[in-house]
Amino acid sequence: MKRHNVLLWLALLLATSLYAERREINILSANDMHATIGAFPQLAAIADSLRQIDPDLLVFSAGDNRTGNPLNDKYEIPAYPMVALMNQVGFNGSALGNHEFDVHSLARLTELSNFRYLCANMTADPETGVKTIPCQVFDVGGVKVGVVGVIQLSPQGIPSTHPDNLTGLHFQPAKEVIGQYEWMRRECDVVILLSHLGYEEDRAMADAFPWLDLIIGGHTHTQLKGGETQNGVLITQNKNKLPRVTHITLTVEDGRVVDKRSEYIDVKTFPKKNRVVEEMVRFFSNNPAFSRVLARAEKPFEEREEMACMMCDAYMEVCGADIGVENPGGVRIERLAEGDITVRDVLEMDPFDNHVVVLELTGDELVRMMLTYCHDRLWSFPFVGGMRCQLTLDKKNPRLVKKVKLLTLDGKKMDMKRRYRVATNSYVPATSEIPEGSEQMLNMFTTDVIMQYLEQHKTVNYLGVRRLEIMP
Repeated sequence: MKRHNVLLWLALLLATSLYAERREINILSANDMHATIGAFPQLAAIADSLRQIDPDLLVFSAGDNRTGNPLNDKYEIPAYPMVALMNQVGFNGSALGNHEFDVHSLARLTELSNFRYLCANMTADPETGVKTIPCQVFDVGGVKVGVVGVIQLSPQGIPSTHPDNLTGLHFQPAKEVIGQYEWMRRECDVVILLSHLGYEEDRAMADAFPWLDLIIGGHTHTQLKGGETQNGVLITQNKNKLPRVTHITLTVEDGRVVDKRSEYIDVKTFPKKNRVVEEMVRFFSNNPAFSRVLARAEKPFEEREEMACMMCDAYMEVCGADIGVENPGGVRIERLAEGDITVRDVLEMDPFDNHVVVLELTGDELVRMMLTYCHDRLWSFPFVGGMRCQLTLDKKNPRLVKKVKLLTLDGKKMDMKRRYRVATNSYVPATSEIPEGSEQMLNMFTTDVIMQYLEQHKTVNYLGVRRLEIMP
């Protein structure tokens, strides 16, 4: 009897020690990679190094895997190179970013990916072929890790992409959906939100849903120092195009997270490369057509507005328009060095396959189009060509535009009742208010127009060109 009691006591002690055993969950996260395939040999090596420490490493992306590199975006199956590289690295899941919808290849990519795309606030009609799941539970050595995915919505209630790319897809605000997954808190040891909402929205989600352990964030390209804690929830995010990734360590004990640590790792300076991935990148990079020189920049482009002004001038000249308009989000590189401008530069600058649209608008209608496009927000007010804009800001909220005054390039007030021929990309009128029947879509891509403009001019210099003026 005494021996039986001793054995029972030892069994209970062993069971208690196993239940109380601490387990570390290691996660590698990336966000807004934007087809930076050149960084993947180092990224793969980072994952390899962490797997030597923990073979159960989880690897996640917070979305916007594509758009920004023509080697990826113009591939036979657009964005397949990124999928192939993410498969090789061993990604476990990805949020949907707004740029996943830029070209109609998402359905094919969801089939070719060895990981799932997580999005709880989107549903897809079967005929779209887009296969996503709202959440996924991973078993990491007996520890259950639950992950929920969400995507940002613009004021129009859809992700920030051309509305034509979203046919058959339906969206709900993330905040209305996340609460439906609180059951994961009871059934999982770890609960993660894989978010393409943006930094401020992630903070708001942490306040609203404190049962989350971790938010892996993206969309706003916010560089955090490894991560930060909001309402007990760890939030991570890095700048776009893979300068850094985040290594997160969650310590789990008795079915709950008892410690959270995060640090970023510099990708481009990482001393090792994965040779297999390096060969894959070399294969995908072999397209000499992108190296063709179109023109020469006499001085560097140092601001996004300088490139946008050139794009607007191209629309005007090639399309015979009075005014050119370009949305800030349509310019995807911030700087361009002095020297040769190549096909690749233009495709990186404008990777969206938008068409040129010409509109007949009065000055008043033009202002309305620009203000409804940006929803009065200064940061997204369009850049222009053929005129200047004086912007008066709201005194109570200087992030909002209260008044717009249109001037000619030589400073004269424009006639607001006159009808102007306005050239822009197809995204701007699709996401703003314009008079019915005022637009005509031309059978030209914006990139073709820009390349034609550059080849005609041979040299360009937009250093210091500014056409938006903030009034005191």
